[in-house]
Amino acid sequence: TTLKSKLPTPDKVGQFINQIRVAKHKNNTRIVFDLTKRIRYRITRLPPNQAYQYRLIVDFYHHDSKSDIAEFDTPVQRAATDDLLILIDPGHGGEDPGAVGRRAHEKTVVLQIAKKLKRQIDRRSGLRAELTRSGDYYIPLSKRTRIARHRQADLFISVHADAFKDARARGASVYALSQRGASSETAKWLANKENAADLAGGVRIADKDNLLAGVLLDLSMTKTIDASIKFGYDILYELKKIGPVHSKRVEQAGFVVLKSPDIPSVLVETAYITNPHEEKKLMSAAYQNQLAAAIAAGVTRYIANNKSRYATR
Repeated sequence: TTLKSKLPTPDKVGQFINQIRVAKHKNNTRIVFDLTKRIRYRITRLPPNQAYQYRLIVDFYHHDSKSDIAEFDTPVQRAATDDLLILIDPGHGGEDPGAVGRRAHEKTVVLQIAKKLKRQIDRRSGLRAELTRSGDYYIPLSKRTRIARHRQADLFISVHADAFKDARARGASVYALSQRGASSETAKWLANKENAADLAGGVRIADKDNLLAGVLLDLSMTKTIDASIKFGYDILYELKKIGPVHSKRVEQAGFVVLKSPDIPSVLVETAYITNPHEEKKLMSAAYQNQLAAAIAAGVTRYIANNKSRYATR
């Protein structure tokens, strides 16, 4: 590696850094952060996108900060009388702008839509919504699903804006988890089952042998994917009322944010930010409200069609 520009001075990078030192070692570059105090840190690797090449991001926190991902390993307890909780996840954020149009960044428009969606859901009796992020900062993908499990969410919606090399591509899409994505997640849970939280319904896997734990996880994943697909179709039904959809069926892919084994989860691609006409609509508060209203109507439709699943809430 080579350093192509000067490093920022400490006064430009926050309260934790006293100085930054750089040294060459053979063909590599070593960067040293001399800290002013004891800290926590998190390292994130991000792939290239339209705005950046590969990135290595280091976030510093106060040593006693609860920003560490371990905070979300154990679910909170919710009363049986609670409203249904819908967790809304605005994609990307911070150093990760997501897809980039001529003027708009995905991270910005999806946060605006997510906040409007929260307001729409909060107005509905028996429902309430929370956001995984409320500002312009990055949250690792796996942490987003941990937040959902920590808060004992009933439904999870990840909000995005699509991109394609052909500017004519248009329309909304809805995704659920694929079986291949489920298989990889089941293997990960089995590898860490001693530290895994209980599944919905109080099913424990930590004290089960691998075969039984695997069966329980497979059953839970299969049931959740089935519910997610139904949830996706109810949202798609409402999205068709406000404009064209890119696909008339719920697509399936191995998105990390959809891998909760017991929370029906969907990813909504609201429109193509690389299509100039749709980018203009995505930047419009009126259209954002339409999108939010359609997704919220899809939530209501799904819950109405699956009353037995939520009868105890």
